[in-house]
Amino acid sequence: MLTRWTVRARGAVVGTAALCGTLLLAACGSTQPAGSPERGPLPVTDAPARLPVPRGKGSTGPDDFNGDGHRDLVLGDLVKEQAHADDPGIGIVYGSGRGLVPGTRQLVTPGRQGAPTDGQLPALFDAEATCDLDKDGFTDLVVSTDPPYDGQGRPPVPLQILFGSPTGLTGRAVHLTVPSVARVGNDWPDQPVCGDFDGDGAKDLVLHATGGHLTYLRGPFTRKGAPKEAGAPLQSPGEIPTGPAADVDRDGYDDLIVRTAQGTGPSAVVLGGPAGPTRTGAVLPSGIDVALGSFGRGKALDAAVGAMGGTSLRYDLPTTAKGSLASPGSVLDAADFDGDGLSELVSSGSRLRVFQGRTTGPSTKATVTVEPPATGTTRVVAVGDFDGDRRADLAVRTYQSEMKDTVAVFSGAKKGLVTAEPAVTFSTSAFLSP
Repeated sequence: MLTRWTVRARGAVVGTAALCGTLLLAACGSTQPAGSPERGPLPVTDAPARLPVPRGKGSTGPDDFNGDGHRDLVLGDLVKEQAHADDPGIGIVYGSGRGLVPGTRQLVTPGRQGAPTDGQLPALFDAEATCDLDKDGFTDLVVSTDPPYDGQGRPPVPLQILFGSPTGLTGRAVHLTVPSVARVGNDWPDQPVCGDFDGDGAKDLVLHATGGHLTYLRGPFTRKGAPKEAGAPLQSPGEIPTGPAADVDRDGYDDLIVRTAQGTGPSAVVLGGPAGPTRTGAVLPSGIDVALGSFGRGKALDAAVGAMGGTSLRYDLPTTAKGSLASPGSVLDAADFDGDGLSELVSSGSRLRVFQGRTTGPSTKATVTVEPPATGTTRVVAVGDFDGDRRADLAVRTYQSEMKDTVAVFSGAKKGLVTAEPAVTFSTSAFLSP
């Protein structure tokens, strides 16, 4: 089963390359049984009481910051206490054997967890990538910040690492070390993508460089943020790496998508190998978003490229067997919601629709329209197996205003792809409560 192999113009966590079973009411806060009237987002005063983060022993699962074997959810966009207020930080909802538990939550802020640069703490944290960088069994979070810079010469590295632990993301972040030899030009070294690109079992990082180059940092990383090894920047068909990474050709090396420009533009599959991501595979057509998944045409992964006029399909990467899908959605995700080994394609344009994966490719006739429990602008937050039933689940956030939103988690289902009603709903305003 695939987890979240969706590629964005920036490395969203997002995370994170890929949600929840029925939870007890006390653990979930607000839930919405079938047939109940629509409810608004969870007020701060009604937020579920905070619960301690379960202590874990380490795991190999994705997005498992406390290493207890259950996937956690990263929320990089939270509501604010008042309009135009500062960004409150990054929210983490920890998982359990029953799925996500909104009471077990953590607010990560630059003031409490940021590492100072030249004596100045960052004013913001943006979630960029998740993976276990130091191989200790606990997922780590890479964030981007706003270090002081006077605009002269080479800018500082804006990336910091928050390390996971038996009790989650604790302690101060550390600066990611990018050796001078691994940089080129005076661009910001940002947009990190995690993956095991050299096949040695340790997670590496690929960053934006400039002039058709990528910075490649070999893992594992030290607790001070230094890579095991870094060489000269790699030649690349583009300079904007996007993730999560995935082993598209099943050769044991992770691969990634590299875009030629921000926004709409062509992209290419860059293949990993013993020397890292050095080989250009299939060139993909112009689009806004790319999702990787097993859509049904071959043994390798496939790509769906979303654009305003429809979705272009490229089967059995790195070859270029073509297909298309009439879909108005340009923002795409892919995951196996029904557990049959094929990926469904999620399109979140004007409507949130799930196209069933079939041996002939995603079907326009077998689709499910997901109805969020609130009105507003809805986008996918994450896809992945959060309840341990070997079926991916769908987490979406409906934005209503700077101070009002609803996050809803729809469970994967053998019939119907996802449940008609969310297993749990909550507002990110819960992170503002004591």
